[in-house]
Amino acid sequence: MTHEGVPVLRRLTRWAVAAPAALALVAGLSACGSDDAGTAASASPAASSAASSSALTVFAAASLTETFTELGKTFEAANPGVKVTFNFGSSATLAQQITQGAPADVFAAASPATMKTVTDASLAAAPTTFVRNKLEIAVPPDNPAKVDELKDLADSKVKVALCAEQVPCGAAAIKALDAAGLKVTPVTLEQDVKATLTKVELGEVDAALVYKTDVLSAAGKVTGIDFPEADKAINDYPIASLSKAPAPDLAKKFVDLVLSQQGKDVLVKAGFDAA
Repeated sequence: MTHEGVPVLRRLTRWAVAAPAALALVAGLSACGSDDAGTAASASPAASSAASSSALTVFAAASLTETFTELGKTFEAANPGVKVTFNFGSSATLAQQITQGAPADVFAAASPATMKTVTDASLAAAPTTFVRNKLEIAVPPDNPAKVDELKDLADSKVKVALCAEQVPCGAAAIKALDAAGLKVTPVTLEQDVKATLTKVELGEVDAALVYKTDVLSAAGKVTGIDFPEADKAINDYPIASLSKAPAPDLAKKFVDLVLSQQGKDVLVKAGFDAA
């Protein structure tokens, strides 16, 4: 072999020895990088949150707004990662939305009649009555029309707001007025009890028939007047988890909370009567 070829041979020999070591080093680094990436992904807060988070949707009568909002916070605290979303409104409207396919896990109605719409459609089974509610006359704090009792609402000079007949508070109002033998011509019919109460708060009417619990929640804005015929128009409130609930386990747990002593304490404190 010529002297000219010796450097070439030496260079080739060094490359042959070094190349496997270099390739091994690269492979090791690649494997290490792959493991680190996998660890980072599994430890990512976003990934962990996505895996643990879940949603619960509750449809509830408008008169349950304050109490269920409080119970929703309690439920979220006891079930980390769970978000409770409420749809408050007229029980009749909510029942219709459920039968039309609106996704919901729990339905809490202000009357058995509105719950029946859902059970008749086989969308809920075995609802449980959890509280009762009765009506009061709500008037502005200064009571400009000097309303003292139910018969005062029959005076044509008194502007009265009632819930619409298909709404539970409207059906209860009709029962109470019938029990008293009174005919009242309202200046407005509202689609839920909160909207009816708002008419009093804004001074647009002299009086309204709403639930005792709503009068209490608006303390300072309205004054409540009891009347004996309210005892003949008490509304039972049923609750049920829905058969097509996207989160059936959470639905059952929320219903259990409402029915628990803790749930009852919150509801009774707000003015509901225990079932």
